[in-house]
Amino acid sequence: MKLKPDLQLSVAMVQAIVDQVIPASAVAAISRLHGGEMATVYEIAFVDANHPPLVLKVYPEDLHWKMQKEITVLDLIGDRLSVPVPRILLADDSKTLLGLNFTLMTGLKGTKLGLGGLEETLSPGERLSAHVQIGRLLREFHRIPMEAFGYIGAKSIVAPRPTNRLNVTYQFQRKLKEFVERGGDARLAERIAGHAAEREGLLDGCTQAVLCHNDLHAGNLLATVSDGSVRLTGVVDFEGARAGDPLMDIAKAAFYLKPDDRRAILEGYGELDRERGPETLDLYHLLFVLELWCWMAQIGNRQRLGGLALDLERYNSL
Repeated sequence: MKLKPDLQLSVAMVQAIVDQVIPASAVAAISRLHGGEMATVYEIAFVDANHPPLVLKVYPEDLHWKMQKEITVLDLIGDRLSVPVPRILLADDSKTLLGLNFTLMTGLKGTKLGLGGLEETLSPGERLSAHVQIGRLLREFHRIPMEAFGYIGAKSIVAPRPTNRLNVTYQFQRKLKEFVERGGDARLAERIAGHAAEREGLLDGCTQAVLCHNDLHAGNLLATVSDGSVRLTGVVDFEGARAGDPLMDIAKAAFYLKPDDRRAILEGYGELDRERGPETLDLYHLLFVLELWCWMAQIGNRQRLGGLALDLERYNSL
């Protein structure tokens, strides 16, 4: 699978794109933004320094449908979050200008929080404040109800399921099959299947599907710091969104963090409103690591597989 298209964009090429929505604005420069493993993202600066920059996101051909998915998810969100999301100015699937699907969207204020960004400069108190805000943002996502459980595709939920148990058990079965097909240890897969089956009852604690960002880590957030106070100013990258149990979203956001950061997210989120909540989070983390192992194998990142397999062993033994 080919990801992150490597395009040599000229000012003239980008100007032709910008002219479709704001023809009076002259492009000064294009710079590639870091982060993400799928699409290639560029920032567009203008000759008029007062003109806010725009963002150009180019999707790989193998995952061209992700463009429409982001449009779908952003429409679901609307203005329901306290943290800004991008506004799409142009979505082009004609492949006439770049040969690939792309979106032109508004830029967001602030600096990327993670992936070598602002987070490394924060004081311990500022860092905890940022993660408390991430917890609050997760809660806002989870106030957006969905009609069924399942992965969100280009325009709707793919193979929607009426219950959380049906949805998650299917995901375990599908990913365990893929795990073995991509070279994972079949005996480990059997143990994970048994571990998950013994805990299926935990999944009945969620009866209402909600919108889950499904990748709400610091690398997908922008923030600013002023007078010693950190504030989230933007959330991006909705390619992995799904309709599911809010605890699944919390598990993915929290469990690769340091303990203090994890506690801060849970503090910001508030009551989990779930019996055996910590056990449910552990089960979802196991699924997340399994999904990540399969994704890394799919895109050819073999270096990550050994460590992820050890993580699968650890969570399978809890």
